[in-house]
This record gives sequence, C-alpha cells and structure tokens, in this order.
Amino acid sequence: MLMKLAGGTLYDPAHGIDGQVGDLWIEAGKIVAPPSDPAVRPTREIDLRGYVVMPGGIDMHCHIAGPKVNTGRKLRPEEKRSSEPILRTETLRSGTMGSVPSTFATAYKYLGMGYTTAFDAAVPPLTARHAHEEFLDFESIDRGFYVLVGNNQFAMRAIRDGDERRLDNFLAWLLKATRGYALKLVNPGGVEVWKSRSQGNVQGIDDRVPTFDVTPRQILRGITESANRLGLPHPVHIHANELGMPGNWRTTLETMRSLDGLRAHLTHIQFHSYAGGDADETTFGSAVPELAEYVNSHPELSVDVGQVLFGPTTSMTGDGPLGYYLGRLYGTKWFSGDTEMEAGCGIAPIEYRNSSLVHALQWAIGLEWYLLVDDPWRIAMSTDHPNGGSFLAYPHIIRLLMDQSFRREVIATLPPAVAERCVLPQLTREYSLYEICIITRSGPARMLGLENKGHLGPGADADVTVYLPNDDRQRMFEMPRYVIQAGVVVVDDGELVDSHRAATLCSEADYDPSIEQQVSDWFESDYSVRYRNYLIDDHEIPRLKTVSASRPMP
Repeated sequence: MLMKLAGGTLYDPAHGIDGQVGDLWIEAGKIVAPPSDPAVRPTREIDLRGYVVMPGGIDMHCHIAGPKVNTGRKLRPEEKRSSEPILRTETLRSGTMGSVPSTFATAYKYLGMGYTTAFDAAVPPLTARHAHEEFLDFESIDRGFYVLVGNNQFAMRAIRDGDERRLDNFLAWLLKATRGYALKLVNPGGVEVWKSRSQGNVQGIDDRVPTFDVTPRQILRGITESANRLGLPHPVHIHANELGMPGNWRTTLETMRSLDGLRAHLTHIQFHSYAGGDADETTFGSAVPELAEYVNSHPELSVDVGQVLFGPTTSMTGDGPLGYYLGRLYGTKWFSGDTEMEAGCGIAPIEYRNSSLVHALQWAIGLEWYLLVDDPWRIAMSTDHPNGGSFLAYPHIIRLLMDQSFRREVIATLPPAVAERCVLPQLTREYSLYEICIITRSGPARMLGLENKGHLGPGADADVTVYLPNDDRQRMFEMPRYVIQAGVVVVDDGELVDSHRAATLCSEADYDPSIEQQVSDWFESDYSVRYRNYLIDDHEIPRLKTVSASRPMP
C-alpha cells in the first residue's frame, strides 16, 4: 500500500527541517521518496494541513519487561486493585495500570502518547528469555533491552587479567546469546560486593572488589574500551556508583573522567548529581552546573535525565544495595534478588512529595540538566520509568521545558530553600518544538545508532506521530491525532484502531568462536543452568532485527 501524508508541518532535526510544510510518502513500512511519475496516486491519503508531524517517540531508558518488572507488579497488588483496567476489545488485550503497568497496558499507553520504540534498561543475561517472552505482548512497539555486565564474573576476571581479547569476545558473544541491544553497567563492582558481603557496597570508583581484585574504575574503563573497539551502535550505558547518595557528584565526575575520550552514555544523570555530605540532608543540593560543564566540553558523552515527578511510584533497579537503602529509608516492603554470576536487583515502593526539600531538589536537578546541556542532541528525555515517575509524565515535562512561566508556578509551590540550593529559578531557557523533537526522537535514535529511526527521510522506518498544535504543550503531546508504526496507522484520534507484531531490536558484533568453549566450561563449573539452555536462537523471537557493529573484530 502506498500512503501519502499530505501538507503537514514537518519536524525532522536529522535533516535540519524545522516546521517546514511538506508531504510524506510511505510504502512497505518505510518512508519513501515521492513517486517520480506524477500520475501515481496513493492508496490512502491523509490530509495533515495544520498538524505537526514528527518521527515516532523513542524511550531509550525505561523498565518495562523481565523478572524485576514482574516482581514490581506483584509487590504492588494495591495498585492493581485500585487502578482502572484497560478493557479487552477487538483491538486491545486486557491490561492494568499503576506505577508498573502490565505488558499490554505499557504498549498501549506508549502508543497513545506517540511513542513507537522503547528499550528496557537492565536485563540480567540469565533472564533474557523472560524479557523476550514479555516483549511478545508489546503490540505495535519496537523494543529491545540492555544486558547487564558491570558485575559479571567472567568479565571481571578478564579485566583483572588484562585480557582485552577475551573480554571483547565474551561481550560480543553475550549480546548474541541474549539477543540484547547494548551493554549496561549498574553500580560496577558494587553489586558484587553487596552479594558477597552483608550490606556491602563500594564507596567510590577506586574501591577493591574482593575475590576479583578489580575496581569500579577498571570495570568502567575496560568494558567501555571493549564496546568502543567492537563498534557497538550504542557503546555502553552507565548507571554510575553511589546513585542517590548526597555528595555523589564527585563520583559521577570521576566516572566521566575515567572514560577519557571514549564514547559512552550516562543514564538517569539526575540521580548522580547531588552536592552535600554523606547522609546529610542539611547540605543536600545541586551540582549540575559543574557536571553539565564537563558534558558540554566532551562531545563523546551523552546522558538521559531520569526526571523525578511528584507522587507515588515504584523503584526498581539492578543496583541491589540501593534497593535495600530505599526500603530502609521509606520503611516499606522491599525485595532483593541476586542473579548467580551476573547481577542483582532491588525493588521498593517510594513516594516523591513536593513538600520535601530533598524531593523538590531532585525534581529541580532533573530540569537543570535539560536547561544546562547546550547540545540537545546529547541529552534524552527519561524518567527512568518507574523510578523517577511514569513515562506518562513526558508531556508534562515537555510543558515544563517549553513554558518558563509554568515552570515558575511549580517552583513557587516548593520549599523556599530550593532556590538557595540550585540554579533552576535563574534559568530562563525555553525549548522549541524542534528541540523537543530532538530529545524525544532524533537524539535517542542517534545515541542508539538506529539509522532508520528518529527521522523522516527516505529509508526511515515509517514511525510517525501527528499532533494538533496547542498552546498547552502538555495537552498537545498527551493526545496525538495519528500514530503510525511501521507504516500502519495504529492510533486515530486517541483510539487504538490497529495492531501488528512489531520488531525486537538487537545488536551483533563479530567474535572468535573459541570463546564458546571457555564460557561453556565456566557454565558447567559455576552455573545452575546448562550452557546449551542459556542461548536464545533467532527463531525464538518473531521479527528480530539486528543492528551490526560498525567495526569487525581484528
């Protein structure tokens, strides 16, 4: 079918198009060049005069699939009892909401907001099959996940031994074995300390990890160097040490410095940008200006924000000691899980209150990041869903960024000391629609190395969102007029009208097959599962799409 989207106001930052009226042509799930023969007529034409047209939204960091998310749902039964269900129709499957929505509800809500691609940010390799099984519920949403490696025992031994080739081969093998998209580091070394010592953790990037005789700095540097050598489309996704701790900005800055010119992405950066002393709320404040200055001067680095929103939510993280800390801090139920030789997990209900100075500062610190990073191509919108708040808050965040007067109104409701401990009240920058398109679409696609997403040029995946302009930007972005995914109109005037089997995205790099025997021997020695049962075959994942590394192994 040949479809024409006629006369819309196009925003396509990848091609420098900023509010230009034009047509889009779609065929076989792709955006194509206009027909050279003027006599050719589209099978379907949609008149978009007066509408804003952007690529489909891309959430590059969220928690939406796998065991931790399932556990989060089970930990919050009260939410399922009180939330309004999404009723089953000819198009919709049943689903429930809450801070951790069901799989079907998650996909429908993303689509209803104009998002067509999302990446789960932390999946232990051993549980990859579980995540892929849940992805099958994500109708009409392309998806993928990042595989946890920052506390992987095989990787730490290779780093300790200085064996770069063994590390490269193992990481490339691991992506293939799990059909993951990128490598994820969570509290590198710290989770292993937590698993081996009661209530243990690392306090900085130069602490030693017992048994393995490596430091977080060595893990950060070793895996990031490996990802860069492999030429992965998204080199490495870093959740730094000391997340959420007062004074952690120094660890964050040292983490950035340790990367020393390597391509890397630091995630939910808001949670890593705190001034103050250990457990001392009286000095808690923002260190964003210092960190943003470093990011601005190092173009190889990118970040997403992890914006905090006020209200109840559920914290879930691969950072086991953090989950324990939050459970004790809030006095709530708490879950911890360890994944054999690979990773950990912590889950706890939390609530951000605008009357709390610390919570208000967390909210402000996130907004400071958006407003102090000069280049919107290197900062992406995220709430670290559900840790900072729901992804459903993205339209609200957009209004805060585009409307300085609205931002001031919210600041006025916060504790007065907020103005003394951060620079947000002094910032007057307002985002344009062009910049919003970058941080929610074009930028994440570029950071992830997705050449066929985040733009409207020929060859792009036909993921398109159409909005009716509105001075209330929150309302505008909450309710798209049309959402098109892979060339299929899935949302029309707020209604889900169609669905289809979307794609699972993975990345792949060359590796020496001899690594498989080493890994197999390790499995048979240390794991509770057999090596052959660990591997995921392509035939297990319908519509698997692979993005290849840019450089072959030497």
